[in-house]
Amino acid sequence: MASDVRTPVPCDVRDLNLAEQGKRRIEWAFHSMPVLQAIRKELIKNRPLAGIRISACLHVTTETANLMIALRDGGAEVVLCASNPLSTQDDVAASLVKDYGIPTFAIKGEDHETYYKHITAALDHKPHITMDDGCDLVTTLHTQRRELLDGVLGGTEETTTGVIRLKAMAREGVLHYPVIAVNDAMTKHLFDNRYGTGQSTIDGILRATNCLLAGLNFVVAGYGWCGRGVAMRAKGMGANVIITEVDPIRALEAVMDGYRVMSMLEAAEIGDIFVTVTGNKAVIRREHFERLKDGAILANSGHFNVEIDLEALEKMATSRRKVREFVEEYAFRDGRRIYVLADGRLINLAAAEGHPAAVMDMSFANQALAIEYLVKHHASLEKKVYSVPPEIDRRVAMMKLESMGIRIDRLTPEQERYLATWTEGT
Repeated sequence: MASDVRTPVPCDVRDLNLAEQGKRRIEWAFHSMPVLQAIRKELIKNRPLAGIRISACLHVTTETANLMIALRDGGAEVVLCASNPLSTQDDVAASLVKDYGIPTFAIKGEDHETYYKHITAALDHKPHITMDDGCDLVTTLHTQRRELLDGVLGGTEETTTGVIRLKAMAREGVLHYPVIAVNDAMTKHLFDNRYGTGQSTIDGILRATNCLLAGLNFVVAGYGWCGRGVAMRAKGMGANVIITEVDPIRALEAVMDGYRVMSMLEAAEIGDIFVTVTGNKAVIRREHFERLKDGAILANSGHFNVEIDLEALEKMATSRRKVREFVEEYAFRDGRRIYVLADGRLINLAAAEGHPAAVMDMSFANQALAIEYLVKHHASLEKKVYSVPPEIDRRVAMMKLESMGIRIDRLTPEQERYLATWTEGT
């Protein structure tokens, strides 16, 4: 839908008339992001990103908007596109363009062709820094826009799936510049992945289905930090949580945490709701579809919509219809009906609003500081994937505690000496 509002800022958004609502929501999120607020003030004062072009491929949400504004205020020239076809908040995209002058290319529900057209538009910015969530922008840059690679100083990656892809690129020697894995920061994955994904995934499922979780068999595929968060929240709402895993250590941990652990083949026969958070493909596939109960609900909170084998499900079903917004029913010859939420895409962003701003505050504080670090130190970095420097991680944690009014102890000189020596024993 074309907007009747004209703007000199390059963009492709649904409707610029939505900007007023988007601005209010961006401001609401801002008040729950005190760490990013403090970093923004420093960026405004010091302007360390002056003249730096940033192409960002992220979920276009209120929290992302505040990160883009902070980077812009630090001197950067920022362009934003969506990292998932269903995760864009159209009013936020409109406000970024109209109210903040940030070129944005994102429309909720955009098709595959438009999605990559928007990534290409972001790369036309000729970035010095890339910001990615899932590695689609970096992959496109390395395969289709290689003429831009020599101008890139470095990049950041937000999510587990993207880090996996980047490390594969680094192993094969094809990664052209250093990338900081923001996802690996302790103040990111221990909080964003666990508490953010946990709460927002449940939120998305409830908004899409309006079902009661209490008493249901709730199957979580994957017991990484995202899986832990989803399981914790489902258990808190009275669901009987079942974990499926391929990693014996994580499976054992899930058992010790009080969950039932079994194979997906076993879980398929008794599960009522299934959530995949593995970062892998075909986690729920044909042999599982054959065993699912009538009325089983399938959702995904992994980055890509490959965790549920939708192609196989389509072939097996006799009919398919939309029964609610974000809910599609697949009917089988034997009378069973299987429900897939949000086309197998990120349920927390497709049907809900994504992570709360209070937890994204830490993730995006890491992003901002990692970009500043790259600008200062890129010349000394190799073409590989780096963890967030520990001093940045600790700084974000301390700033978050201070914003909450929490004080912690410090080691005394005697304690520091004790921890540094081996001579003092029993």
